[in-house]
Amino acid sequence: MEKIFWCSNCLNMSTRPRIAFDSRGWCNACFWMEEKQHLDWDARQNELKALLDKYRSKNGGFDCIVPCSGGKDGSYVSYTLKHKYDMNPLTVTVRPALSLEIGDKNLYNFIKSGYNHIHISPDPNVMQILNKYGFIEKGFPYYGWLIAIHTAVIRTAFNFNIPLLFYGEDGEIEYGGSTENKNRATYDIEYMKRVYLEGGYEKVLDKGIQDGLITEQDCYFFRFPLDKDVKEKELTFTHWSYYENWDPYRNYLIAKDFCGLAEKDDTNTGTFTNFAQNDQALYSLHAYMMYLKFGFGRATQDAGIEIRRGAMVRDQAINLVNVYDNQYPEPFIETYLDYYKMTQEEFDAVLDKWVNRKIFQKVDGRWNPLFKVGEDFFYE
Repeated sequence: MEKIFWCSNCLNMSTRPRIAFDSRGWCNACFWMEEKQHLDWDARQNELKALLDKYRSKNGGFDCIVPCSGGKDGSYVSYTLKHKYDMNPLTVTVRPALSLEIGDKNLYNFIKSGYNHIHISPDPNVMQILNKYGFIEKGFPYYGWLIAIHTAVIRTAFNFNIPLLFYGEDGEIEYGGSTENKNRATYDIEYMKRVYLEGGYEKVLDKGIQDGLITEQDCYFFRFPLDKDVKEKELTFTHWSYYENWDPYRNYLIAKDFCGLAEKDDTNTGTFTNFAQNDQALYSLHAYMMYLKFGFGRATQDAGIEIRRGAMVRDQAINLVNVYDNQYPEPFIETYLDYYKMTQEEFDAVLDKWVNRKIFQKVDGRWNPLFKVGEDFFYE
């Protein structure tokens, strides 16, 4: 028999990729929360100031690039760089496949609040092909866009000769995953490919080319520059979460007060929050597939953040997860079928392909968990 269990402090599941637990049953996101309380943040601030001074433009140009969708995290990083550290960031957005009206509004409000901005729109036909392949073959419904938010942004840095790129948080460290970069300020393209793109980047592009659906020329915004060119340009990639205690709710408040961020009137599909991941319709499908593959969804992730910042107790989180996690993304189904050019049967067959049948059973056409959240579950 094998056992599935939950973090004894938050609700991270043992099925989460690259997760680890200590002797108390705490996941690595929770003991990172503890560790951060005693971290020498002053030393890391000094590292940040040295990095900024190294790359600060001497001729009035852009000092760094910040990928930003208009959401809370990119807005916060951009705002802090500009107003606390007197940097001149160029903000960059890679247009998602199925943008939402509130996300478009938030991006416009962010730009209007005082930022230089480039909106990259990779060929939507190529994006659709890569997203559909990612959905079917990797269980990752916006895989093409996931590639582009790395590659197209790096291409922009390369072409504008801006070597310093600030991403938001390292989700592996903050939310439970690989801790290899916990004490390392910068990271490289190999890490992006292996961890964030789950080792499938070349496979997806090569498959599209081999099938004759796309050409190498189509892939410009979906290819990383050559390693030698990255070294020649001295491109440097770093996460803002390395330099200060990362707090998504604080980011939301700053973005709301100073960058025009608006939240939805109601909660997002699959969770109890309304102020994050509002830029595209495919995120709801991504969260639902995550639930089918691993047993945890968007509500589990949001609840873990709230527990670790001291705003929620575990029993309350369990109640919310039971209500929200297993929500089929009904509001967007017709949009998905039209985008992927699929019938309902074909679409559901892809979901069935990726479901973890050891922990789910199908009842009346929908997958339901065999486990109870927070209680150890054994299976053969």
